[in-house]
Amino acid sequence: MSARSQAKTIVLVVDDDGDIRMSLEMMLNYEGYEVWTARDGEEALARLDKEAAAGRSAEVALCDVKMPRLDGPGLLDALAQRAQRPSVIMISGHGDVPTAVDALRRGAVDFLEKPLEHNRVSTSLKSALRERALAAENRVLKRALSEPWKLLGESAPMRQLRDQVARVAASDSAVLISGENGAGKEVVARQIHLSSARAAGPFVPVNCAAIPSELIESELFGHEKGSFTGAFERRVGHFEAAHEGTLFLDEIGDMPLAAQSKLLRALETHEVTRVGGQRPIPVDIRVVAATNADLRAAVEAKSFRMDLFYRLNVVPLRVPALRERPEDVPALARRFLAELAARSGRSALEIDDDAMALLKSLPYPGNVRQLRNLLEGASVLADGPTLTRGALESILDGGTALSAPPAALALSPAEDPYSAPTFEQFKDRSEALFIRRKLAENEGNIKRTAETLGMQRSHLYKKLDRYGLR
Repeated sequence: MSARSQAKTIVLVVDDDGDIRMSLEMMLNYEGYEVWTARDGEEALARLDKEAAAGRSAEVALCDVKMPRLDGPGLLDALAQRAQRPSVIMISGHGDVPTAVDALRRGAVDFLEKPLEHNRVSTSLKSALRERALAAENRVLKRALSEPWKLLGESAPMRQLRDQVARVAASDSAVLISGENGAGKEVVARQIHLSSARAAGPFVPVNCAAIPSELIESELFGHEKGSFTGAFERRVGHFEAAHEGTLFLDEIGDMPLAAQSKLLRALETHEVTRVGGQRPIPVDIRVVAATNADLRAAVEAKSFRMDLFYRLNVVPLRVPALRERPEDVPALARRFLAELAARSGRSALEIDDDAMALLKSLPYPGNVRQLRNLLEGASVLADGPTLTRGALESILDGGTALSAPPAALALSPAEDPYSAPTFEQFKDRSEALFIRRKLAENEGNIKRTAETLGMQRSHLYKKLDRYGLR
């Protein structure tokens, strides 16, 4: 068989009328299609199975409704159970609305009445093929989008978590994700979104700890122009932005009590009212929240509303700490090194056995985030294509990974405060280095770093954004 014929689009014609089979085969061959024919549904399934064994499949099937043995609707039902199946265009000499509706309900992409017109058949085929191409493209794009948020690891805790995520994604219930800082709670939230029916909609992350209490209502629900000082224009809040998608409320335990009651009302009514507005705005969202705090203890301490806790905790998920799954460290390490290489345009570093043994032995109080930061720092110090234990130990020495660089690791002119052209830039660079060091000393823990610095967390987040340290 020539390369040209192998590249032809294959159409399956299923009809018990031999004249119609022959007529369609001649017409479709003339248009450049390869045509398979079958007299009924059973013969069509047998042909599909035979060709599948040879690695070939039909893209579209033109299928009669009334046939002996297995008819058109029966064939549609049988094909629905197969992962690889052609798009089906139903044809009938008894075309009526109920028959057409039933065919479309069973999965047909179009319905044509006999006698068949050449142009109508050709147009329907091209439309079906175009829809298949778009669906395939969407699947590729979805896989590409979900790849960075894939839950890596084959440990028992991660297998269990992946199974839970798959089941949760199929519902539209609220989810509360718990786990330590840096464990990967946002990765789980994004995987739930990308695996759900809302995957085509927006995913809107909100860091509740980073929003000043006086602005949280405006951030969540939006505001109208002139509703308060500084409101120079209308602003859409996170709830509206997440319409028909997923709203991710990270660090929900840090939300002020006053805002909790308004959040609860929005979740219960599925409506929001912008600050300064009068009209309720309906929103269709799924809420996924995350916390590293013990919300049950916060409820007991009256710092978190009980009714909001139960509204969010419909489906609880826990992300295991990295120290609970050391066997997953190699897969995570290789993923992070590949990402670092892609970002810098280099080949990914290999990891020698001694370096991997060291990585697996660490306690990781900063969890997955700490592992990523450690590998990023070690990649800078790596000499050659392989990451060694020595490069890791250089970063781990003193526990201040990439904080105050040693003399051997000179700062670039853009980072060195003493090369700053102005006093203001000197202060900015010095502040950025100081914050980076304190973050490293606290293993990337934002809450602990803010407490060490005597700074509000929302203020620290602004500093991290300003200096590109997040």
